[in-house]
Amino acid sequence: MAKETLKKPGSKKSASKKSTSVKTAHGVTKKKGSSRKKAAKKKKRAIIFGVEIVLLLLLVGGFYVVRLFDKFQKPQVEEEDMQVNETITPETVETMSGYMNVALFGLDTRNAGQLGKGNRSDTIIIASINNDTKEVKLVSVYRDTYLDLTNGKYNKCNEAYSVGGPGQAVRMLNKNLDLDIEYYIAVDFAALAEAVDLLGGIYIDVDESEIGHLNNYTVETSKVTGKSTTKLTQPGYQLLDGVQATSYCRIRYTAGDDFKRTERQREVVMELVSTAKKASLDEINSIVNAIFGMIATNYELDELVEMTPEMIGYDIVDTQGFPFDRTPATVSGKGSCVIPINLADNVKQLHEYLFDDYSYTASSEVQEISDKITSDTGY
Repeated sequence: MAKETLKKPGSKKSASKKSTSVKTAHGVTKKKGSSRKKAAKKKKRAIIFGVEIVLLLLLVGGFYVVRLFDKFQKPQVEEEDMQVNETITPETVETMSGYMNVALFGLDTRNAGQLGKGNRSDTIIIASINNDTKEVKLVSVYRDTYLDLTNGKYNKCNEAYSVGGPGQAVRMLNKNLDLDIEYYIAVDFAALAEAVDLLGGIYIDVDESEIGHLNNYTVETSKVTGKSTTKLTQPGYQLLDGVQATSYCRIRYTAGDDFKRTERQREVVMELVSTAKKASLDEINSIVNAIFGMIATNYELDELVEMTPEMIGYDIVDTQGFPFDRTPATVSGKGSCVIPINLADNVKQLHEYLFDDYSYTASSEVQEISDKITSDTGY
């Protein structure tokens, strides 16, 4: 099968680190309070189907959020669920300490508000926030990527959330990608539809190849969300309502398949952010009240409130898909999967892209996973 290659990350100078530090479990110097407390200082322009709105609402409705925090779902996630690979080099740990990495999951659930295990994560996005430059990068991990689920089984990576909920899904990302994610936010696509409608819609350029699939998806999306819509009659740049925007995110049958679909999802995220920044306080409060019950997270209220003042200056500067080098292939018993062509090399590219870390070396865990994928698939 032909190898598909995305644009390799460009070179940038690493952001400087602050001097205040403590010793980590890995024996390296790390910024003080960089574990759970670093979340408070990192804006985390949280993304994904309405999750962006959750954070943006803090920007203008901070104290209003306090009253509604109990609406958040908080599936049990143990501290050990957020473990990182023990063989990550001290230099890599130090580099990542200057960033806040958050896992964002969009769940393929037909039962609104059911955000625990048993649901596949139809969308997986890593939001990486540079604390010094206030720049945010998004990486979509293709849901069919063949990876270690952390339980001794290899399968499509979206299976991790279904089997073990958000804890296992985060652990899967940390283990396969040498990351240090501690926080997650999960939503279902009803949250996106609701947020888009409350913002008055978003503008998207729908092309000829997409319009038929979008209209087809509106049937199920309307049924699941309980929202009515109309069919699009022509392609072009136009205002989409919540059902239409959500259906646009779900298209995967045009050229590019699921790879193109993740681009659409990031496109909607960007437009959602742009529109939400112009929203009034009343609009934001309405969104908060409507979608908080559709969100699950392990953030604590004080962390959300404390990060609020620093949210204004953050911007999403770039997005990518992972793996960078990949090929589609059928794996026995697993169906059609996205195969990373040399996972270790892909993870190196990821660390270069997210953290400007050009000295990164894959941990022994990632190298073992990479070798196993090659053994299973031939790539």
